Amino acid sequence: MAISSFTPAGKDYTQKVIGAGNYLDIQDNGWAQQYLPDLLEKEAEVFGKRTISGFLSQVSAEEAMSADQVIWSEQGRLHLAYECTIVSAAASTMKVAKTMDGVAQTTDHGIRVGDMVLIAGGGQTITARVSVAGDTDDDITVTPYGYAHLSDAGFADGDDTNKVLVFGSEFGKGTNNQTRSNEPVFQTYTNKPIIIKDMYEVSGSDAAQVGWVEISGEDGQNGYYWYLKASGDTKARFNDYLEMVCIEAEKNVAASNINTGSGVASANDSHGTEGLFKAITSRGHQSSGITGVNAATDLAEFDAMLAAFDENGAIEENMMFVNRGTSLAIDDMLASMNSYGAGGTSYGVFDNSEDMALNLGFSGFRRGSYDFYKSDWKYLNDKQTRGGINAAATGGEAIRGAVIPAGVSNVYDQQLGKNLKRPFLHVRYRASNLESRKNKSWVTGSVGAVTSDLDAMTMNFLSERCMVVQGANNFCLLN
Repeated sequence: MAISSFTPAGKDYTQKVIGAGNYLDIQDNGWAQQYLPDLLEKEAEVFGKRTISGFLSQVSAEEAMSADQVIWSEQGRLHLAYECTIVSAAASTMKVAKTMDGVAQTTDHGIRVGDMVLIAGGGQTITARVSVAGDTDDDITVTPYGYAHLSDAGFADGDDTNKVLVFGSEFGKGTNNQTRSNEPVFQTYTNKPIIIKDMYEVSGSDAAQVGWVEISGEDGQNGYYWYLKASGDTKARFNDYLEMVCIEAEKNVAASNINTGSGVASANDSHGTEGLFKAITSRGHQSSGITGVNAATDLAEFDAMLAAFDENGAIEENMMFVNRGTSLAIDDMLASMNSYGAGGTSYGVFDNSEDMALNLGFSGFRRGSYDFYKSDWKYLNDKQTRGGINAAATGGEAIRGAVIPAGVSNVYDQQLGKNLKRPFLHVRYRASNLESRKNKSWVTGSVGAVTSDLDAMTMNFLSERCMVVQGANNFCLLN
């Protein structure tokens, strides 16, 4: 059975004025007939709850700040592990190129003379002792324990797929200690808030004009004055923008033409901000980039994602916000694991008793040492938001959900100068003792309270905010 959608021809529900294009004509000649129709005055709410906000209220906190940017730091890894390129297998020399996270070396590596290392590559994993390691030179020389040289173990010159892990050290009797210490490293990130604006304006005449449709809105507005609905819809849409910006936004790059102008940087330039999806894309995991992951349609594919988490923070509790298709795929995956599924009824932790309707959905499950709590995300389902964009996207550009760690992270806040515990996600908005720009609104014009000679009422909305994503290495984007 095919399902198609219907939109009345020539109807535009986003217009702010009453006109023939907004409503269905009673007949071709409109009101010019003598019979009284059965008029249903109440506006039908055919789309249910139209707003999509609510995601951030479940997973994040909000904090005020009085600066143009927020800076935070995150711990580096504890152990020393690198990617290396074989310079000369016969001489057992290697060049330290990257960390195991794939980040190019920008500071001196921590491998020192006397360190014992594991070297993997060329189909072999061997142990060796570092015999030469300069303070600033990326080249190191090792002495294998089981071979004369790296070439004897099957390593080849120019091979850049080798991994090196420091697991200890060995020194002879009566020798001096290490001559170089290793300093802890950390990553510093920054984000800037952006200013979000919207407005609605109605003339004094229209504000005093009654309509024939009894309006309704998400904020509880009702009556026969159209501007009540129009202003309420603008406010509801603006509140959705505050959440969508924190999810979808990204910073502009050097090649962007957003701020061409005179070519001189200005405080008024549009600089963008890093949203949730961009933060996960650049610093976290994507299911399309994890071997074996495909919509979590079977347990083996799901386990591949858990393996990626094991390599990082291994946060025990995680929340999954997914679209409908992925939610049902996970339900089917879990149901197929149940040995009683073939009998039509499932008993156990979900308490499906004989006297209740069969529950075919799962809100949570545990795999290995991880707990996952699943929730539908309306933003990814609604045709007028990401749901419509995903329908037109291809490959990894279609986003089906996000896995977000629960709990808090312990980070050093450079603005406050101390360690703080915060949710992994939180929203920063501009505020001071004089001005709060969290979600600001004001009315101008001559309708109601007179503030100007404009024969209209203008409702203004403004916010200045950004998203802070801490520990993005513990997040996963399902695409």
